Amino acid sequence: MYTEPETHSSAVAGLKILFTHLNLQRNNPNFAKSTSIQESTVADSPFIIDVTADNFSAVVLEGSMKQPVLVDFWADWCQPCQALMPVLSKMAEQSQGLFILAKINSDQNQDLAQQFGVRSLPTVKLFKNGQPVDEFMGALPESQIQAFIDQHIDRESDKIHARAIEALQVNDQEAALKLLQQANAMDPERVQIAVDLATLMADVGQSPEAATLLKTLPKEEQGSAIVAALLARLEFAGSAESLPDLETLKAQAAEGDLEAKLQLSNKLVAAGNHEPAMIQLLEIMQKDRGFKDDIGRTTLLKIFDMLGADPLVEQYRRKMFSFLY
Repeated sequence: MYTEPETHSSAVAGLKILFTHLNLQRNNPNFAKSTSIQESTVADSPFIIDVTADNFSAVVLEGSMKQPVLVDFWADWCQPCQALMPVLSKMAEQSQGLFILAKINSDQNQDLAQQFGVRSLPTVKLFKNGQPVDEFMGALPESQIQAFIDQHIDRESDKIHARAIEALQVNDQEAALKLLQQANAMDPERVQIAVDLATLMADVGQSPEAATLLKTLPKEEQGSAIVAALLARLEFAGSAESLPDLETLKAQAAEGDLEAKLQLSNKLVAAGNHEPAMIQLLEIMQKDRGFKDDIGRTTLLKIFDMLGADPLVEQYRRKMFSFLY
């Protein structure tokens, strides 16, 4: 969280170094040739405002009494600033007023940068109720910036999401599903809502719909541990649908049929019986590492990824390694 700027001599010295650098950059003959961030990102938008000392109070202090104001301290010479500014501008446009983006050119507004303890660029501070309450420095990925902003924005979809969680706590899946669908339709950019909806869809047997929903998420979110685990679970569920019944597979697996063991493991994982499934896969590894390109091992790895920090993972990873070496 945001902490008040230091006032001792080291902070002052740091600011002097920053503004000396600003002035040196401004006097550099290549400075005028750089592409202006201001020109490349400014559009006629009520959600993106250039701020100076003249309008700081109205835009930031007074404006943050109505909605959060994200203040971006930048400079034309700053390469990370050039990477960050378009991302912030896009997010401000997409939010449609959930927050305001205030852009402060630190080269031209050194007093403001000094007042708020800016020591490096870009520095982004979030104001609410007339006060700075949080900040980050550097050009973060969009997903991290969104998570940063979401902590400070009150959304109707979040309220509905909370009601859905309450419904799940009393095992009312039907009500929770309707609420999550409503929240997702209202705010499809909210990753956690989409993930919770997809998880519940999987729980109630709507695996294809859950997989389709997850594939609409940004690529970086699809690669996150929680989404990857859910996609793996859905993959097992999808493959299990067309398989023979459990008793038939158990009988065939007991006779040493490796294909039956593989199918049985898929069926067991889809039903949430992870340990018996891993036992079948270890038996495949033990009998024939070459079966379907070592599918016993690769399927175990998928289960490990899906289970995450489950104690079974470490236990069966050790058993798997014992067959490898």
